[in-house]
Amino acid sequence: MPVCEVCFRKCKIEEGKKGFCGARTCRKGKIEASNYGKITAAALDPIEKKPLKMFRPGTRILSLGSYGCNLRCPFCQNSDISWSEKILEHEKYAEQFSPEEIVGKALELKSSGNIGLAFTYNEPLVGYEFVRDTAKLSKQAGLENVLVTNGTASLKVLKEISCFIDAMNIDLKSFSNEFYTDFAGGNLEMTKAFIESAAETCHVELTTLIIPNKNDGEEEMLKLSSWIHTLETRCNKKIPLHITRFFPRFKMQDSSPTPVSKIYSLAELARQNLDYVFPGNV
Repeated sequence: MPVCEVCFRKCKIEEGKKGFCGARTCRKGKIEASNYGKITAAALDPIEKKPLKMFRPGTRILSLGSYGCNLRCPFCQNSDISWSEKILEHEKYAEQFSPEEIVGKALELKSSGNIGLAFTYNEPLVGYEFVRDTAKLSKQAGLENVLVTNGTASLKVLKEISCFIDAMNIDLKSFSNEFYTDFAGGNLEMTKAFIESAAETCHVELTTLIIPNKNDGEEEMLKLSSWIHTLETRCNKKIPLHITRFFPRFKMQDSSPTPVSKIYSLAELARQNLDYVFPGNV
């Protein structure tokens, strides 16, 4: 049975069935993206919304997403296109675009301040083939490409796209294996390896959403920021960290928002190791 190599799950996918992410399938014995070119959301966003603070500030970028995700975060902000039962609806009714059509639209929007394309909203790497093909054409057209990702993907996938990507915002959801495996359904070590390799190829900024009583410990923030500092030293570049405030949503509607004071105090701790720390949602 064919095995998907996109992430740590290594799903064995039967003919015509879907992998864990809901976006990869098996057709004629080959694993491929069922969401190729299927767009569920698009907007001309400020670059700061990705969030990117130190890459082309003040510009706008055409942002687009499809459906599917390989994590299961109960606090997901885009659950309807990431891992809800609505994925089946999106597969049927999402608008279909070719890479050429997407790049054409991005070029049309240059007059409105657009600098390129951002692959975002759902987890774009579960459909990395479309990211690769579209970003390649975008670069050839003189545009810039941004990837917003959870970073839970293999280095083989990263190699396929890295030469076409100018900047990434990568979620570093926690510095705890337990948080990743038991709470978000991810893999911290794969994410760290992805971040390390991505930082060698393009501009990288990281985002950590602070959830009360889950990943808001001072010791954890010191370890997380220390690891980023070590990476900065090795890559000889600065890696901004966004520390953002949680608000109740999706399966965590009964939780409390992160206190603003907690965000600022953790940001101060992170600044012991990092030059660029940005509080978010405060």
